Amino acid sequence: MWGQAQFEETRHQVQKQAVVGQWRPLATATRGQELQQPEPAAKDCVSMDENQSIAQLNVSRLRSSSVEIREKGSEFLKEELRRAQKELKLKDEECERLSKVREQLEQELEELTASLFEEAHKMVREANTKQAASEKQLREARGKIDMLQAEVTALKTLVITSTPSSPNRELHPQLQSPSKTTFRKGHGRNRSTSSAVVTATSQSTPLEPVSSEFKEVDSILFTEFQAWKESPSLDKSCPFLERIYQEDVGPCLDFTKHELSELVQAAVEQNTLTIEPVATQALPVVKVSAIECGGPNGFQSQIVTKCALSGLSRACRHRIKLGDSGNYYYISPSCRARITAVCNFFTYIRYIQQGLVRQDAELMYWEIMRLRKEMSLTKLGFYSSEM
Repeated sequence: MWGQAQFEETRHQVQKQAVVGQWRPLATATRGQELQQPEPAAKDCVSMDENQSIAQLNVSRLRSSSVEIREKGSEFLKEELRRAQKELKLKDEECERLSKVREQLEQELEELTASLFEEAHKMVREANTKQAASEKQLREARGKIDMLQAEVTALKTLVITSTPSSPNRELHPQLQSPSKTTFRKGHGRNRSTSSAVVTATSQSTPLEPVSSEFKEVDSILFTEFQAWKESPSLDKSCPFLERIYQEDVGPCLDFTKHELSELVQAAVEQNTLTIEPVATQALPVVKVSAIECGGPNGFQSQIVTKCALSGLSRACRHRIKLGDSGNYYYISPSCRARITAVCNFFTYIRYIQQGLVRQDAELMYWEIMRLRKEMSLTKLGFYSSEM
């Protein structure tokens, strides 16, 4: 707009100057001629030619000025247009960049929100799982505490009234003869550690007189025992128990049926072995499948059948159960004596481990030697007639 206005103003000025330049000489000459005298026709023609050339010159000047102004205006407008286009391009680029940044931020926000919700749900699930597990463990721990308190009370009573050298037969029904054992409905359970809650008798069983045999402490064995007693455990790797496993426990529980022997040893170590006397009530014919697994799947007294551990036909008056499984294995008196000897040994060392034995180290050592002797004798086939 500014260029066009400048162009119009310049054109008006040029036209005014051309008119003045054109008619001033003509007006002056005309006046002089009118006052003086008329000129000839030739002079009029020359004057007209001059006027035409002057007019043409003025027109050419006007045209050149108009073209120049138009060119300058056009250049100015083009420059303004280029500047505006450049600014518009920069703004478009900035808008595009900001749009990309916004899209990226929105995407990151969505991903972050999704991950936060997922993590929150995961934490809630884990918290619920841990809470349920903790509540379960709390219930189990309370039950175990009650059981252990009763067990400690029973074990203290048992230590006072009975020792492996002179067991109280009322506290150990498995040591009673079958004729004195009455049948009860259900499964009578006698753990290898005698850890069930029992009621102590009103009178203590008198101790047996000490044998007059000569004894001498073996320095190596006693040193190993003292080292074990400093920190008692059931770890087989310690020298004291490793020797006993190799010399006594392993051979004593090494039966013909090796696979079942390993299971029996593991149950004794884990305190999950149960020995039950066979009931006196008799049932009819024994099935062949029952004989193959080591006895009938019922109750019968003094059944001559295959022992599950030795594989020999013997009068099996007891049966064993490993852990919480429902399988029972009928065993001969010899096998029961060997298992009982090992159970008595583990019972005593567990007493020591739990701090229930308050005796001198040498007395505890000789009691362990007596239990080892019992394991050796039963391994060689010597056992009491009450078995």
